[in-house]
Amino acid sequence: MQAKQINTLATILLWFSAAAIVAILVWFLTFILGRGLPYLNKDFFTGPNGVGGQLFNSFYILLLSLIFSLPIGVGAGIYLAEYAPDNKLTDIIRLSTESLATVPSIVLGLFGMIVFVNVLGLGFTILGGAATLALLNLPILVRVTEESLRGVPSSYREASLALGATMWQTLRKVVLPTALPGLITGTTLVAGRALGETAILIFTAGMNVSRYLFDVHLTAPGETLAVHLFALKSNPLPGTNADQIADGTAALLILMVLVFNLLLALPSRYLQHRLIGKKD
Repeated sequence: MQAKQINTLATILLWFSAAAIVAILVWFLTFILGRGLPYLNKDFFTGPNGVGGQLFNSFYILLLSLIFSLPIGVGAGIYLAEYAPDNKLTDIIRLSTESLATVPSIVLGLFGMIVFVNVLGLGFTILGGAATLALLNLPILVRVTEESLRGVPSSYREASLALGATMWQTLRKVVLPTALPGLITGTTLVAGRALGETAILIFTAGMNVSRYLFDVHLTAPGETLAVHLFALKSNPLPGTNADQIADGTAALLILMVLVFNLLLALPSRYLQHRLIGKKD
């Protein structure tokens, strides 16, 4: 087989794979949204069985977990990429980070239940759920930050240092702005995963919601939409429209993830185009 034929066959296979992925995504979105969108009305959020509290808890716990994990994860990634020496200790840190990223979420949930719920006596609270969720985010943020910074060409650093800038100035004004699109993408992936997390929050935030719609107390129960969906399908209450609420909750979760990804992805694309324009 000639090289041109091989190239044509490979192109066809790649286009077929891409089309199959898009088709699966479209079918999935059509199925979930088609079943759930008709139930998304005012009563669905504020009615007796509304999910307004769960919706608020989902974003509140996500925000708290990012506040806990972003400074540590990004700081550790910067250290590993820019300051850490190439020795066995650094290799052990990287191996530990990668190992932590592979731990099943239910194991982290059990850890959070032992530490935050039982040992510290917090009970099933928003604070315990957010702190445990931060442990899930940390290793991914560290690896994403390190790889994004390593993707910045070394010539950028050399040029900045040659002009008399310090290491910190080079990092703050050259390296981090160039790596920012990758950091935003990594944060988007972490946030999307956290929004749909169930196992961790069942063991730490609980399966109850506060009787107040927007309860910001850290010791309030913190059932999220994903946990609520699990509860509806695993143990539906008799005499309720559990299936309709579950379909609406699933559609709402999909919309949340899509909107959240767009809100973070669009600035990332804008920054990439600006950086490319400046380079050209």
